[in-house]
Amino acid sequence: MTIRPRRSVLYMPGSNARALEKAKTLPADGVILDLEDSVAPDAKESARLQVAAVAQAGGFGSRELCIRTNGIDTPWFADDLAAAAQAAPDGIVVPKISSAGQLEMIGKKLRDLGADPKTRIWAMIESPQAVFNVLSIAACAQNPDTRLAGFVMGTNDIAKDTRARLVPGRWPMIGWLMNCIAAARIHGIDVLDGVYNNVGDAEGFVKECEQGRDMGFDGKTLIHPNQIEPCNVAFTPSDDEVAWARKMIAAFDLPENKSRGVVSIDGRMVERLHADMGRRTVAIAEAIAAR
Repeated sequence: MTIRPRRSVLYMPGSNARALEKAKTLPADGVILDLEDSVAPDAKESARLQVAAVAQAGGFGSRELCIRTNGIDTPWFADDLAAAAQAAPDGIVVPKISSAGQLEMIGKKLRDLGADPKTRIWAMIESPQAVFNVLSIAACAQNPDTRLAGFVMGTNDIAKDTRARLVPGRWPMIGWLMNCIAAARIHGIDVLDGVYNNVGDAEGFVKECEQGRDMGFDGKTLIHPNQIEPCNVAFTPSDDEVAWARKMIAAFDLPENKSRGVVSIDGRMVERLHADMGRRTVAIAEAIAAR
């Protein structure tokens, strides 16, 4: 099982040259060089040139490098996509995806642009329409031409469009988030939680990271470097979790248990599916340790 850790993925403003260089030194699993929300309209073109140059120059080490374009319905999208395709990052994050047809169109454009096959698409799910279409959007992962690698939740935009309040615990939108996680799992793609806006609220941030982890997110998108370390901690399996996972795997690997669906370990009844879950825990822990 090959797994790429995506615990912490940090947005960096594409118009800020210093921030783009700093991204190469931060302990995030991934960085998103942003051309959308963090860049003013009059700086879009210069930011695009700067981001493309930085991406092509490399130097990000094991960090997953993505470029976020402006939305499909904006005047900047076509040039953003062309520049990103030429820069050949690991991924291109496209905002406000709401239908499978949009991903098919993007895939065709990337093919026409001769984009490197390694460059994948991350679809931002950030509207009521996207939430209701999420299963068909996730199904695009079955079509290699769409290059779909996963979802990035845009919780601020979902709140704006639905009028749901952004409250501690996020109870107004848990149902929507869980539906998106379920759709991603059905089609074998990753899904990243949305950002936490209050950079000064360290305790609230940790609670939301832990909530996202427990819900099943693969990691969280971030807006400040100070959020990286606590996010990494939250999404890293603990030593006790890894030890228990290894114990379950070892028990089911015993010759006498090869055909059994349930075994007793330390007085607990454990099903084979729990050992399968444990294999992923061990795999993600080993992938993190190897970084």
